[in-house]
Amino acid sequence: MFSAVNYFRTMTEHQMTIQEIEDQFESEWVLVTDPQTNQALEVTRGHVVCHSKDRDEVYRSAVALRPKRSAILYTGRMPEDAAIVL
Repeated sequence: MFSAVNYFRTMTEHQMTIQEIEDQFESEWVLVTDPQTNQALEVTRGHVVCHSKDRDEVYRSAVALRPKRSAILYTGRMPEDAAIVL
């Protein structure tokens, strides 16, 4: 039987590499807590606490959870004509 609580606990207790995150959550928005970064400040690993195809759902989770340190990643390819606002 699937348990959302157990799934959440498993996901947050296990640090995932960026490659594992990209492989498991293809073309999704991902909220990562306690991200580790390289010298270029690219996320290399962290704890996945939320993921969705819907960007707004991930942003709402970030606001609700209020993690001390986090990053939001998109694991797909941005269209050539996309404008990115930071």
